[in-house]
Amino acid sequence: MSRDVLRVLTEARPVELDPEIRVDEATRTAELARAMAGTRDAHRERARRVRPVWVLGLAGATAAAALVATVVVPDDPAAPRSPAPVALDARTVLLAAADRTAATPEGTGAYWHSRTIHRNHFPVTEGGRRYTIEVTQATDSWTPARPKGKQWSRTQNLGFRPASAADRAAWQKAGSPTRVKVSVPISPKLKRLKSAVYEAAPGKAHVQASPLVDGDKVYWIGRNVTMKQVRSLPTTPATLRKELLRWYKGHGTESNSPMPRDRWLFEVGGLLVTDLPVTTKTRAAAFRLLADLPGVRSIGKVRDAEGRPGVAVAAIERTPNGVLQRRLVIDPARGAALASETIVLEPAGVNAELPPNSLLGSSTFTTTWTDKPLS
Repeated sequence: MSRDVLRVLTEARPVELDPEIRVDEATRTAELARAMAGTRDAHRERARRVRPVWVLGLAGATAAAALVATVVVPDDPAAPRSPAPVALDARTVLLAAADRTAATPEGTGAYWHSRTIHRNHFPVTEGGRRYTIEVTQATDSWTPARPKGKQWSRTQNLGFRPASAADRAAWQKAGSPTRVKVSVPISPKLKRLKSAVYEAAPGKAHVQASPLVDGDKVYWIGRNVTMKQVRSLPTTPATLRKELLRWYKGHGTESNSPMPRDRWLFEVGGLLVTDLPVTTKTRAAAFRLLADLPGVRSIGKVRDAEGRPGVAVAAIERTPNGVLQRRLVIDPARGAALASETIVLEPAGVNAELPPNSLLGSSTFTTTWTDKPLS
């Protein structure tokens, strides 16, 4: 990544993305308080307490547009002119994030704390009306840095709300129900459905502590691995790719449904940059690995479900349940992956009733090292 590209990224960056601007604690608290989640991908929830998994919920929109640094050209031909706009493609964005990540100091602590806000959209038929709800769930996990410790988790359903203004109008005409029933996919291929009931009001938080699998296993990376193994993953894109592909078996991480190698690497590499406690050098290598994957395109400037600004990159996946766009929302100025999202571009299968370009689900991430669980 050249200094010129980094300069363009800096100049194009919205003020909210400036890493030098401090965010007060009240704002941070409010940001977390806005969290509301529960997602279709929650049925493939990262079951880390028993069998931790690699699952991303990513998404996108149909058109893939490059991020452009906008400049103003004066009307006076004699006046000094700004440089021409520079298109920042997915590779540029990901390499910028890699460079920033590699320069970030390593954190320390007794536990790796990951907070994930899941949001999932479900169609509802109630009172003769059809509308879509957004179900939200918050999941916090504290994974010990040393063997023989306990893993802690806290999960809370945060209720549902109509997904859009039109959905709210239909929900109100249906009597504004505070409890609804939806059909939830439960099989690996999402062909079997079961009924689930969701409340509009938040539920109680559930806290759980459990010993590590085998006393030291903390995550699933094609196999159960220790924290030491996670922290020892390769720090160059070529060696990291080689190591990851040792566990690629031709199918997805959570089912036996076929998945092309590059799509699998996008999914797994995405998890490395979103919330696994890898070293900053490994995370930088994962960003560079993603930058080298074919078919990954820039969507441009977006905001994640928490309202945080970033740049989205995405890959397309063709499934029995439609053509999906998997999206990662990146803050290249901080070298952080903020969120993953999934949009169904061409609905089919269990998604056949949804309009094209419907959001299926999203997950936003906040991670840090800490010395105390449940903090």
